[in-house]
Amino acid sequence: MSKGVEWAIHTLLNLAMLGDDKPVGSAQLAAGHGLPVAYHNKQLQSLVKAELLTSTPGPRGGFRLARDPDSISLLDVVLAIEGNGTLFRCTEIRQCGKIGELSTGGDGSTACAVKRAMYRGDVAWREALAAQKLSDVQKELDIDDPSVTTTVRRAFGRD
Repeated sequence: MSKGVEWAIHTLLNLAMLGDDKPVGSAQLAAGHGLPVAYHNKQLQSLVKAELLTSTPGPRGGFRLARDPDSISLLDVVLAIEGNGTLFRCTEIRQCGKIGELSTGGDGSTACAVKRAMYRGDVAWREALAAQKLSDVQKELDIDDPSVTTTVRRAFGRD
């Protein structure tokens, strides 16, 4: 998984912690965590395309949450940044090389047991991420560091 997923989750959390509907510019969002603006813009555009952020053009424009943090799952963010591909890609190595040549275990029409096991893991991972909302992570952050919202608000000039 790319760094972009982490960056996107933190960006969404920062916007949620601001608690207002004022747009925040991409350079300011990137500076909040010292991220490269050009690369971070790609994540922001992916979040807009996935309807997790809205974008307002112009000198006073920027980004804001498109939905309530209770309705944004971690899976939504992963899919926005990484796409809907599976984590595991079976290349059917069971049918390659010396073992593939010597194998008498069928014609390969049955899905590989490794592929099936990894698919089950992928499904469980997606279900776990879908069950975790951005608001849940924000609550956990507040427990870990009760001053985090104040810090974020100060960093973006809101306090």
